[in-house]
Amino acid sequence: MAFQTKATIASFGGQLLKLTHAAKTTSCDMALNLFLPPAATLNPLHKVPVLFFLAGLTCTGDNGAEKGFFQHGAAQRGIAVVYPDTSPRGLNIAGEDDTYDFGSGAGFYVDATQAPWDKGYKMASYITSELPKALFAHFAQLDASRVSITGHSMGGHGALTLFLKNPHAYKSVSAFAPIANPSNCPWGQKAFGGYFGAHAAEQWAAHDATELLKRYEGPPLDVLIDIGTNDNFYQQKQLLPEAFAAAAKAAGRAAEVRIRYNEGYDHSYFTIATFADDHVAHAARYLFA
Repeated sequence: MAFQTKATIASFGGQLLKLTHAAKTTSCDMALNLFLPPAATLNPLHKVPVLFFLAGLTCTGDNGAEKGFFQHGAAQRGIAVVYPDTSPRGLNIAGEDDTYDFGSGAGFYVDATQAPWDKGYKMASYITSELPKALFAHFAQLDASRVSITGHSMGGHGALTLFLKNPHAYKSVSAFAPIANPSNCPWGQKAFGGYFGAHAAEQWAAHDATELLKRYEGPPLDVLIDIGTNDNFYQQKQLLPEAFAAAAKAAGRAAEVRIRYNEGYDHSYFTIATFADDHVAHAARYLFA
């Protein structure tokens, strides 16, 4: 499962690597970006912690790497950043390229159980198991014991759910404009209906951050979420952060969830770039604890 390096780009004193590798879980070649901070490029024996950034609908691993500016804070703090793709590519499943919010570019970071999507749409297993194992085996600089996760929109949903389902795998979690209650919004209902089946209520709940928070019994949380008040998808009730906040309150965890509503900001990477340093700092607090 060796990686092929397609490009090496100087970035904030470190290196941004554009990589591909053959993935078994997704049944295809997967592309990703990996940022190695100066601490890792100057001394290949120096171990650095890792932050995963999961992107949103229609995105690839390039969007966050080229527009999110996580490298700025990550370079200063000595953190590697992984930018995976958002779905398998080119599986030739009928309908996978028909719409922007299901199929290609819209894997929703779940393992599909409904045919035909169950033959490659295994993004949860790819992100939590296959990809990190491959990276840690290939890049000696990456510290497998210190990993955090963040994401945007669909990727924010992915970050929250994968953390809540695997709290001991990650040191911290944060999100930008996450789809926080997918069972009750059009994006999530379409995705879950296709990947799990329209009546698979238990599977829907198992991949819904709001539902997972209700039953969470892991260590204390410190969740940072940023949302713009001019985010059109927030206004269209696709994100539903209020439901996540209500679940935190009901579970006695209101103090463990910080949702910042940022006046005038939207759903774009301009918002992500503005607050990227805050999210890197949030991760660093736990990665270097």
